Amino acid sequence: MATTATQAPRMFQAAIQHAIHHKGVAVFGLPGDVSSMPAEESIASRQNFSCETILRPADHELQGLADILNKHPKITIFCGYGAREAHDEIVQLAAALQAPIGYSFRGKMGMQYDNPYEVGMTGLLGLPSAYHSMHESDVVLLLGTDFPYVPFMPTNNKIIQIDEKPEKLGRRAKLELGLCGKITDTVKALLPLIIKKEDDSFLKAQLSLYDKVKGHLQTYVDNVGAEDMIQPEYVASVINELAAKDAIFTLDTGMSCVWGARYIHATGQRKFLGSFNHGSMANAMPMAIGAALCYPGRQVVALCGDGGISMLLGDLATIKQYNLPIKLIVFNNRALGMVKLEMEVDGLPDNETDMVNPDFALVAQAMGFKGITVHHQSEVKGAIAQAIKEDGPVLVNILTNPNALAMPPKIEWEQAKGYAITLGKLILGGRMDEVLDIIKSNYKHLSDVI
Repeated sequence: MATTATQAPRMFQAAIQHAIHHKGVAVFGLPGDVSSMPAEESIASRQNFSCETILRPADHELQGLADILNKHPKITIFCGYGAREAHDEIVQLAAALQAPIGYSFRGKMGMQYDNPYEVGMTGLLGLPSAYHSMHESDVVLLLGTDFPYVPFMPTNNKIIQIDEKPEKLGRRAKLELGLCGKITDTVKALLPLIIKKEDDSFLKAQLSLYDKVKGHLQTYVDNVGAEDMIQPEYVASVINELAAKDAIFTLDTGMSCVWGARYIHATGQRKFLGSFNHGSMANAMPMAIGAALCYPGRQVVALCGDGGISMLLGDLATIKQYNLPIKLIVFNNRALGMVKLEMEVDGLPDNETDMVNPDFALVAQAMGFKGITVHHQSEVKGAIAQAIKEDGPVLVNILTNPNALAMPPKIEWEQAKGYAITLGKLILGGRMDEVLDIIKSNYKHLSDVI
């Protein structure tokens, strides 16, 4: 808080530098009476210093890491957001180790593209292939990730973690080795110490499983939903197909995150923005506003849940006020889908998760920009293509299947039992039609659960 004109420039400069270099929020208070004072020249620098540094483990630590990787035949590399700038180096490392590469949700855009070794995500939003690869390997190498889902981490093999923030080492798993370093610098220094492996049987097995998993995902894309029961998987696949190669995607917390994580593909230029560390709802639209203002020349597509966008409908006026060319795709399943699923796997019939929604397209039109409502799956591609062609903002309200589930790669027995109990309670409660709709919509998922 500046209380004199002399303090103001120095404090403002400090706030900027802290926000940028600590990647967080800085607050600078400028009272009205101070702002009306004559400005004074600052004695401090009035620029931000972006310093390039090399950060990697010491030579003996790198040699110890290389010894472990050279010794064991089955290695899986798992990458997070901290590895996003080391794509090429990690692919080279995977080639030398004959190792599959998995990644976190935040790490996907940096690691999926041009990667012949990728086996997808794990965690709540992920796929069985990455989960299987991590659990079947001798060594899991965690690069630039503080992966939060402890139940998805293996416990019977060696885990090595490398992160530029040493306080994050070992927070999620018992480590064989924890090293501090930037991923690009560390992998570059590690590569000359690696003895190339010739046996690729483990890698081929994991890639084969991944191919099967991708085929399974395509099954849901190919399903044709009934009126107002459009398959959300199909919607996400169409967005992926039509969006620009450098598009910025913002994803609401909940089911929209699931469909985006599984069906939006990386190109090396695309970006994901989401409430990754917080899990708070209603983030897609405000993040899209920020992205459109920061990158005026790039396409911004927001994958919104009906629950999320309902919380901030007033911000549609902000989008119109600045005529931001954001494309808002609303996955309107008339429910708090993720909350509903969480209740059901705990053996509880869903309660108070249904949404009574306005016609979001009409709300957008009332705000002064284009709104489109889609009732049939055959109309999805045309509506999204039309939205993308428009110069200004567009909201596409797509009535999706509320019974579409998102099963994690690992299903615990208690979850399966809880879900079976839920279906039984629904039947006994006279909701047989709902049970049949769930089974018809998710027969492949449920065959693994019940």
